[in-house]
Amino acid sequence: MTETVTLELPEALAQQAKQIATLTHRRLEEILVEWIDFAIAELPIESLSDNQILALCDLQMEAAQQEIFSSLLAQNREGELNEAGVSRLDALMQVYRRGLIHKARALKVAVERGLRPALSDGTSLYPN
Repeated sequence: MTETVTLELPEALAQQAKQIATLTHRRLEEILVEWIDFAIAELPIESLSDNQILALCDLQMEAAQQEIFSSLLAQNREGELNEAGVSRLDALMQVYRRGLIHKARALKVAVERGLRPALSDGTSLYPN
């Protein structure tokens, strides 16, 4: 699910984002979302509430993103990915990796707070 937000950016920031979008063959909106996501990722997980920690533990890529990601991975395996596809796959790979890092950090805090049991052999990060 997405939500549309209108922002007024300082000219210098807007120009920088446009340049990066052009250089990476991506939409301006993708660059801005990536920057916002990165800024949120830098928040100390330890400062989040128990509910927020548990939500991060259960974080999953959106279904639409997952579908595109899987398709791009398959195309890449077959050697059928064009330059735009490679760029999109790289962006989604960053989202995926960042999500895994968030989950791992949140799980560590959740275990420390007693919100989740420590993982043992054979236990998955993903709830059933």
